Amino acid sequence: MDVIVIGAGVVGLAIARRFALAGQSVLVLEQHPTPGQETSSRNSEVLHAGIYYRPGSLKARLCIQGYEQLVAYCQDRHLPFQLPGKLILATDEAGEITLTGLQANAAANGVSLTTLTQDQVAEREPAVSCRSALWSPKTGIIDSHALMMAFQADIESREGDVVCHHRVEHLERKGERWQVSVIDSDGERSVIDADRVINAAGLGALPVARSVSPEIPELPEAAYAKGCYFGYSGRLPVSHLLYPTPETGGLGIHLTLDLNGQPRFGPDVTFLDSDIADYQVDPDRADRFARAVQTYLPGLDASKLVPAYAGVRPKVKTGNGIADDFMLQTYDAAEHQGLVNLFGIESPGLTASMAIADVVYELL
Repeated sequence: MDVIVIGAGVVGLAIARRFALAGQSVLVLEQHPTPGQETSSRNSEVLHAGIYYRPGSLKARLCIQGYEQLVAYCQDRHLPFQLPGKLILATDEAGEITLTGLQANAAANGVSLTTLTQDQVAEREPAVSCRSALWSPKTGIIDSHALMMAFQADIESREGDVVCHHRVEHLERKGERWQVSVIDSDGERSVIDADRVINAAGLGALPVARSVSPEIPELPEAAYAKGCYFGYSGRLPVSHLLYPTPETGGLGIHLTLDLNGQPRFGPDVTFLDSDIADYQVDPDRADRFARAVQTYLPGLDASKLVPAYAGVRPKVKTGNGIADDFMLQTYDAAEHQGLVNLFGIESPGLTASMAIADVVYELL
């Protein structure tokens, strides 16, 4: 193959699509039975406008670029998405100070937000309680599964392959090529040669990178962050996405809507002690969710919260603590030429997926 992409999440598929459209022979290897079973299907499915990310960072630049690409792609392919917009809500004085900083940060990224008073918020969302808010008209929601199916169809239309039930065990540089050792669901092992390898394995990216021979020095460490979601057994009089001010490790327990208008709440943030993904949602967390949401939506009926699903963000940490940006690593050493490792591809990875693909293509 010209290119092997490890991981058939939304980012891996977007990268494979980019190379396939350029006429490269592409193979995507996925360990699960179907694409997108980890981070790509266990998130809020939000199209982010680019508000929160450090100016000049990859997250900021690629979120904004990827947003425009993704909206145009969905329109062209008639994929389901909506742009209901979101309100970032300040419920106390400290929150209002945070909103001022968020607005300045967004402006530095080229994103315009409007400040709304309590009365102006009430006109849009009568059930919401707050002191003030920021209005983001571009924030949207998308069907991540439909998007991944469209990316896969693009790959296969250019004679690329997405092969599931194949887990990568080992990568080894042999002369000018890479040998990728894989094992299928029947335990059969095989080796596939490729000129270039892109490790977009998400939660498995670090284990894959550790399997590389010769060994890659100074890899980051995992800092996996679990987030739980709750659904709601009823309707709510809400028509926009509702976000509190951000918290450490995340954006706070927010209310998003699916494409049918049904609300869901989350995620919270819990850092895991191991590399093993835990997708269980403890029903007892409902009380904490209710208290958090009721600070801005006091009419929420806590008894209608139901455990939904959980996801794990593949955060990483370096010497300076938890990385606040995507890490796209290439290598100058001859023994690692043609390899790109993608680490820390969490939110806004879905929004930025097509822009990430462009960057990886240029790197190789």
